[in-house]
Amino acid sequence: MLSMQLAFRNLIGAGLRTWLNVTVLSFAFVVIVFYNGMLDGWNMQAINDTRDWEIGKGQLWHASYDRYDPFTIQDSHGGISGHIRSMVAAGRVTPILITQASAYPAGRMLNVVIKGIDPDQRILELPTQSLAQTTNELPAIIGKRMASRAHLKKGDQVLIRWRDKNGTFDAREITIVSIFDSNVPTIDNGQFWIPLAKMQQMTGMTNEATLLVSREPLNNEAVEPWIYKDEKYLLKEFGEIMQQKKGSNKIIYGLLLSIALLGIFDSQVLSIFRRQKEIGTYIALGMTRSQVLKVFTVEGSAHSILALGLGALYGIPVLAYLHQRGIPMPKSADDAGIAISESIIPLYSFGMVLSTILLVVISSTIVSYLPARKISRMNPTDALKGKIQ
Repeated sequence: MLSMQLAFRNLIGAGLRTWLNVTVLSFAFVVIVFYNGMLDGWNMQAINDTRDWEIGKGQLWHASYDRYDPFTIQDSHGGISGHIRSMVAAGRVTPILITQASAYPAGRMLNVVIKGIDPDQRILELPTQSLAQTTNELPAIIGKRMASRAHLKKGDQVLIRWRDKNGTFDAREITIVSIFDSNVPTIDNGQFWIPLAKMQQMTGMTNEATLLVSREPLNNEAVEPWIYKDEKYLLKEFGEIMQQKKGSNKIIYGLLLSIALLGIFDSQVLSIFRRQKEIGTYIALGMTRSQVLKVFTVEGSAHSILALGLGALYGIPVLAYLHQRGIPMPKSADDAGIAISESIIPLYSFGMVLSTILLVVISSTIVSYLPARKISRMNPTDALKGKIQ
């Protein structure tokens, strides 16, 4: 208790030097919380959006299918039968059939992917109901990115050409019946969504699919010959991107924290150098070297306590405002190819804030202790005389 009283009295007595160190350290604390909160919020939003719009709670893939290899698409289709058919009938999974095609909007050619999906599915947020609520012979829905790229709008007709399962080319006009807005570019860029039955008829792949999206995890359920891919696998690349972003951001707030800690270190060195008589007096009055060492260590680490208080004073209103309004993202963020909403809502978890507090407190304590070790080697008589050792 005496150590705390002496430490805070000395800190307040140091005046401007103390508050400069405290201000920089508080800024580093707020920035660390902000960056981690932004990334955690982005991570949660992207995972939820990707789950709702694209992957569900997992997917069943045809054995030949590889989402990163377009050359596998032509042969990646298999029959839906047996147990899988009963799962489809129960609404537990919804099949998607994929084929490559070429589209010719306004005389231009675009390489696209056509995806057939059940208009009555309820697993994904895709507005597939629009495919059933139309009298058009071959309706299609597209995303806002595809509409912008191809200069298409609702009601437009566009010629598409594809190959059936025998390799024969065919072509038809499709009608855009709806344009959806999604934060997930992987279901939008270069893609047309049409009714599954029409797709199967066009390609000659009756009762076949490339993959099936699941409404629930299927970890322990036999689904052969389909290969089950869980959420962890389907979100693996996104998780790696988040880890990379967090790693790069650690450099930014690591530099800020280092600057603040350097200020505390310099203050402690200067304080011990200038206060040798005070140290000698403490020892002469009966305090042990370890007790005096504790006073100076607590004095240095008390910077972190004051910094946390100051950071909370201005940080809580700022971070709460950002949590309420969100952090706007530039339109160019769509080019990243991953789910990014127009604004990111930061997520400040208790664990993240607590770990940041511990980081700041422990770091400042260590930095304060290192120069204070000199006290243990001081001679009380020389310290009282103010002699430099």
